[in-house]
Amino acid sequence: MKIAIIGAGYAGLSAAYDLRKAGHEITLFESADHPGGLASGFKEPHWDWSVEKFYHHWFQSDSSMLELIEELGWMDQVIFSRPYTVMLYKDRFYPFDSILHALLFPGLGFGLDKIRFGFVGLFLRLTNNWKFLEKTTADRWMMKWAGRRVYEQMWKPLLVGKFGPFYKDVNMAWMWARIKARTTRLGTFEGGFQQFADRFTERLRERGVGIRLGVRVESIREDQARLSVRSGGKSEAFDQVLVTTSPNLLAKMCPSLPESYLKGLLELKSMGAVVMVLSLAHQLSREGYYWFNLPKEAGFPMLALVEHTNFVSKEHFGGDHIVYAGDYLEENHEYFALSDEELLNRFLPAFQKINPEFTRGWIKKVWVNKTKYAQPIPLVNHSAKIPAIQTPIAGLYFASMSQVYPWDRGTNFAVEIGRRAARMMMEQAGQREQRKLLPFPEPHAGQKVVLADELMVQRRADMQNDEQD
Repeated sequence: MKIAIIGAGYAGLSAAYDLRKAGHEITLFESADHPGGLASGFKEPHWDWSVEKFYHHWFQSDSSMLELIEELGWMDQVIFSRPYTVMLYKDRFYPFDSILHALLFPGLGFGLDKIRFGFVGLFLRLTNNWKFLEKTTADRWMMKWAGRRVYEQMWKPLLVGKFGPFYKDVNMAWMWARIKARTTRLGTFEGGFQQFADRFTERLRERGVGIRLGVRVESIREDQARLSVRSGGKSEAFDQVLVTTSPNLLAKMCPSLPESYLKGLLELKSMGAVVMVLSLAHQLSREGYYWFNLPKEAGFPMLALVEHTNFVSKEHFGGDHIVYAGDYLEENHEYFALSDEELLNRFLPAFQKINPEFTRGWIKKVWVNKTKYAQPIPLVNHSAKIPAIQTPIAGLYFASMSQVYPWDRGTNFAVEIGRRAARMMMEQAGQREQRKLLPFPEPHAGQKVVLADELMVQRRADMQNDEQD
């Protein structure tokens, strides 16, 4: 089959890999001039590695991602290390990413609260019944079972930081998935995520996948038994199309989708993201911490501060210390309208809180990246609202971060849903081939075989008789 894939993020690349391996003709469209999607990166001339525009890492439990890398033969270039995540308590940061650190964390006290925290964590690790958990909100469930102190110290800042004004609406299955799947050891690819995306793209090219970078798809419409993809003012027909962009973009590209499906796409809520990347002359975290969870209630202007070079060596970046300062925000938040300089001025006091010795003179360079589609918001009973991968239009498929639920967004689940969509597309292709190969039924003994031409002649004769009558 001739197949178009819209979007060269990890979902689109993975789907292209499987579909091409099955022998289909694949054309991959990407509006940016590089592959990788939200996991893409950039590189300074004196760096050996790229830096992701939006902070990324892998967990040891990211089986879909690691299985793909194993198939590609690149597992020797996956690097896992043990950086530290910290939480704030009374103006001091404490490690909080393991059972031992949780037991030592003073913010949970030393009595019933700590016991409740332990039992809640153990239950969420052991249960697989996330569909029951999606019937209530994380706010309500955690308040009831973890207790007010544990919830307000540990879980509420995370929800507020991730979902802003929608934090009370997020269902408990989302929280379950975060606790269920994450590990303390974190991984990356040698050279950075952009290196992986570039090499993956080159492998696809070698196998005959047509890759069109810097090409924006304007529309997708039905054209007889095929789908017409319009880009650059020209249209091209395909047997199947897989869209891996946001729900809003699919709705704009294909307004002929049935109203019920379009309504489902447009009702999905999501948060955007604003992430500042800085190269510094000195290390920001004196303790060498990697990930700072920053509560908004403490006056921090962002959700997370991530010192990337406390995860991978600064030697990969010419000795520069790389720091992220990021936040998930509703799409009309003022940060989207601020200039890079204005945003930096907002963030500077936070850097000084982390390290009182920090001065503006430490900053060598600043980059700011923004996206309106970063974090889907899963509401109560969200599983009933997820758009089907196979859309109501024959041959048109959709695979996005809004459909990986109950799991949280990330490259691992982008790979999983991309490959799942590819399997569905191949099954449909196989069914079509089967229908083509079905034998023409033999007539029963004495049965007259009436050909289409004979039927047309008889029909014309009947019409003439009707006119005469």
